[in-house]
Amino acid sequence: MKKTINNYTTLFSILALLSVGASSCGKGYLDEKPYSNYDATNVDPTTVENRLLGLHYNFAQLWGYSGRQGFLSCWQIGTDITSAGSTEGVENPFYQYADLNSENGGVSFLWEKCYAFINNANLIIDGVGDSNPKAAAEARFFRAYAYNMLVTLWGDVPLLTSSIKVPSFNYTRTAVAEIDKVIADDLNYAVKELPDLATASTPSRINKDMARQLAAEAFLRIGMRDASYFAQAETMATAIINGGNYKLIEARYGKYLAEGGDYFRDMFRQGNMRRRQGNTEAIWTFELEYNREVNGGTIDNPQQRRVWQPAYHKWDGMVNADSLGGRGNGRLRLSNFMKYTVWKGLKGDIRNSNFNIRRTTNYNRPNFSAEIGVDADGYRVAKGAGTKNIVIKTGDKVVPFRTDSLEVWYPFPTKWGGYDPLDDFGYALVKDWPVMRFGETYLLRAEARVRQGNAAGAAEDINKLRDRSFKAARAESGNNQLGKVASSDLTVDFILDERARELISEENRRMTLVRTNKLKERILRNGDAGPANKITTGFQDYNALLPIPLSEIQLNNIDGDNLKQNMGYK
Repeated sequence: MKKTINNYTTLFSILALLSVGASSCGKGYLDEKPYSNYDATNVDPTTVENRLLGLHYNFAQLWGYSGRQGFLSCWQIGTDITSAGSTEGVENPFYQYADLNSENGGVSFLWEKCYAFINNANLIIDGVGDSNPKAAAEARFFRAYAYNMLVTLWGDVPLLTSSIKVPSFNYTRTAVAEIDKVIADDLNYAVKELPDLATASTPSRINKDMARQLAAEAFLRIGMRDASYFAQAETMATAIINGGNYKLIEARYGKYLAEGGDYFRDMFRQGNMRRRQGNTEAIWTFELEYNREVNGGTIDNPQQRRVWQPAYHKWDGMVNADSLGGRGNGRLRLSNFMKYTVWKGLKGDIRNSNFNIRRTTNYNRPNFSAEIGVDADGYRVAKGAGTKNIVIKTGDKVVPFRTDSLEVWYPFPTKWGGYDPLDDFGYALVKDWPVMRFGETYLLRAEARVRQGNAAGAAEDINKLRDRSFKAARAESGNNQLGKVASSDLTVDFILDERARELISEENRRMTLVRTNKLKERILRNGDAGPANKITTGFQDYNALLPIPLSEIQLNNIDGDNLKQNMGYK
């Protein structure tokens, strides 16, 4: 007789079986009697919840990727706002366009992660059916998020609305208009079925306002093809603005009040970024912490700080410090347009204070002193090679080398600054991510209003941001009109300028410029003239869309010519 004991059998039941003896063997004697009937089906609450958390994990995997440290630069570099610094390589074809091809690692990784979102979301949607609208809504939010990114950056792409159950190699591209219907349906469903902010299980889980913010952005893009969506974008933004859940930050708050700073800077310091920490602008803050898994943990080694901040640690008189945001790599440099042009006539804008766009620094290594050479232009040179020698010491303003502006020091946004004294090297940025913010809601509605010819309404929205940004300067000067805009100022380009001021290093700038059909035009505003290997070159009209990854084309063309490449790419 063969005895089988399942995993739920206890020691007590084993002893009972032995005491019965062979004479009791009869029909049903070997039947399993588990002490639990847990069955992980597609509608089991624990299974569904874990799959939903998996979508947040996918989000962290995408924007926390460090396998190619320059990945984040791909979506900023070579636009109107940024130029190349000390690049890692994967981002180079995004400003040296002659090299952009279907084998680029950044292109492939983003495509792969978008379809991971889609398939994992479809698995939940298929599994719960109509039985769990809230879960389906959260999954549909992420599916819409991924498809909106795909069609913005690639145009026509394969459409999958059910989870993949068997390997398939015959996917074809679906027209953007058809995919947009799925995006709109998903987001309208999400707005209807997701919880309000007050009833969401945690502030970082997807709620109605997050869906509205994504819908406002997506509907603005769709409106370029179907103008009726501009009104829908405005409606989505208005629901957030009038909902009473959010307020622009206009006064200092949080844990850094004893330090120098300002109320705009306070929003982007760890410990101040969440709603429960006082950030009334936070719509979606992706929460990250040491030693915890998503939701509320770290994945890989997020590179935002090392991408956006210069490598000032390379100066001999400098040490990494929280006041300077920790250790950067200098991969992105703000363009001349972003450093200077976009701020012309806006003296007093708090978003351009030295706390928010850091332009100056001083030697901070304790007890530092050195004699250096300085040339006629005031740049540092080898001792004895300049027109004079000077002594520099702790507290003195830094004297840069002429080439330092390409990597070591330049004006930089401080939003991604963060320093852990236990991790001076700072490979990972363990800091919350500002994904959606109330300030952008006004920008989205302003754009929707401009698209519909309502320049006066758009000016009202921009002035809400200006009232906040110039509050301190107006109080100091007594001029209540500082920074005010008129309806005659309002154009799409004006709004793109304002987005640069408000959202530098927060928004995916490439996506914004592509969805507004402004990438080619706005590249010309960059303003950087050299060196030759650091400026944008070779842009062709077809580069507005990215190439389909070669690996995807090869897999889907085994039995024919199914997946077509975007025009202009091989």
